[in-house]
Amino acid sequence: MKNIPLYSLVSMILTGSLYAQDYATTLEPWNASLQTTSIWQYKPSINAPYGVYGDNIHSILPESESTYSVSISPTFGVRAWDGGEIYFTPEMFSTKMMSGMTGLGGLSNGENQRGGSEKPKSYIAKLFFRQTWNLEGDSTTVASGAGQLAGSVSSQRIVLTVGKLALPDIFDNNKYSHNPRTQFMNWSLMSGGAYDYAADIRGYDQGMALEYYDYDWVYRIGRFKEPIIPNGLALDSHFLTHYGDQIEVEHAHSIASQPGKIRALVFLNKMQMGSYSDAIILGQASSETPDQTLVRNEHTKSGYEVGFEQSLSDDIGVFGRYSWCDGKTEMYSFAEIDESLSGGVSIQGTNWKRKDDTFGIAVALNNLSKIHREYLAQGGMDFMIGDGKINYHQEQILETYYSARINKNIWMSLDYQHIINPAYNSDRGPINIYGIRLHMEF
Repeated sequence: MKNIPLYSLVSMILTGSLYAQDYATTLEPWNASLQTTSIWQYKPSINAPYGVYGDNIHSILPESESTYSVSISPTFGVRAWDGGEIYFTPEMFSTKMMSGMTGLGGLSNGENQRGGSEKPKSYIAKLFFRQTWNLEGDSTTVASGAGQLAGSVSSQRIVLTVGKLALPDIFDNNKYSHNPRTQFMNWSLMSGGAYDYAADIRGYDQGMALEYYDYDWVYRIGRFKEPIIPNGLALDSHFLTHYGDQIEVEHAHSIASQPGKIRALVFLNKMQMGSYSDAIILGQASSETPDQTLVRNEHTKSGYEVGFEQSLSDDIGVFGRYSWCDGKTEMYSFAEIDESLSGGVSIQGTNWKRKDDTFGIAVALNNLSKIHREYLAQGGMDFMIGDGKINYHQEQILETYYSARINKNIWMSLDYQHIINPAYNSDRGPINIYGIRLHMEF
C-alpha cells in the first residue's frame, strides 16, 4: 500500500475523513496486571572532609547507610471503542531514602521518589486515554501487558495520548536502559541525565502527546505540565504559559540483520525558575551566599538528547545517550546534570543456559555548566546537591547488575554502583553502593 503524506493525514483529521482499519485478529477487551518492586541498597562510609546533610548542606552522608524502596502498582486497561483505550494505575510507595536523596548528580535508585516516607503512601499514578488511528501498511501484533491491550496496529498510524502518566513512557524509551524496576537503576542511565523532563515529585505528570508512526520512522510531540515549584507535587494549571515541551524523532534500522534504533529529542521548559547568574549577583550585592530560590523569575530551559540502541546478536545489545541542557537555571524536575554521556551493554543468559537472565554493565559521565559550577563554588545549594564549596570534577558512574528469573513471575537482581566525584566534588568519595532488587509481575 502507498504511504500517506503527513499533510494529508492532518487534512483527513480536520475533515473527519480519517478512518481506522481493524488489523487485529483478536482484540483484547480489557486486562489487569500487577507489579511490585523492592530495592535494598547499602553504602559503606566514605571520605568526606566537609559537608553534611542538613538544611543548608545537600551532601551524601559520610557514614554507612542502608536504604530501601517498595512500590506496588496494579494497572487496569479497557478498550472503550474502536482504537480507544483507557488505563488506570493506583500505586502505593514506601521508602527510606539515601541521605534524603541528596549528594549525587546521578542518584542511585530510579524507583525512588522525592518526598517519599517510610509510612506507605497511596495515590493515583496514572490515568490516561489513548486513541490509535490505524492507517495503511503492514499489521504488527501487540502483546498484552501493563498499559497495553493485545491486538495489532498498522505500520502507519497516529496515536494520541492524554491524561496523567510518566513522560518517559512515551519519550526516550530505550530498549536496554529505561526501566529501573528491571534494568539499570541509576538516574543517569534510566534516561538522558540532562533531559529535565516535566514531572511532579513522584515522577508522574499530566499532559498530552501525539505520535505519527510511518513505517521505520516515528515522530512525537508532547506538552506536559510543570510543578508550581521545582520538585513540587502540585502542578501548574497555566498550561499555555508554563509547560514542558518536547519533540522526538526515531528511526528503526537493521545492521547485519540485527535491529536497532536511533533517536533525537529536543525539549523546552518554561517556568518560574531561579537563574544561577542572578543568584550570584544578588549574593555578591548582599554579601550573602547565593540562593537560587530568591531570584525565581520567568525563564526557559532548553536542551537536547541523541541516543541509540543496537542489537549485536539475539542475546547482546548495546546502547548510548548524549544529553545536554543550557545549565543557566535550576534543575526543575529530574537530575542535577547539565551534560551527560552514557552507554553500556546488555547480555541475555542463553550461553550459560539462563536465557531469561540478564547481565548489564554501563557507565555515565556527568557534567555541570560553567555558571552552575561557580554557583556551587560560592556555597550555593541546589535542591539535591551542594557541599558548601566544591573542587569540581566530572561525576563518573559505573553500574553493573545481574537479573535472574526465579520463576514465571519473579526476578531477583544484584546491583553494584561505583561513583567517583559524587556531586562533582573530588574532595568527597568515591562511593560504592550495593543493591538487591526483587521484582514481581502478575
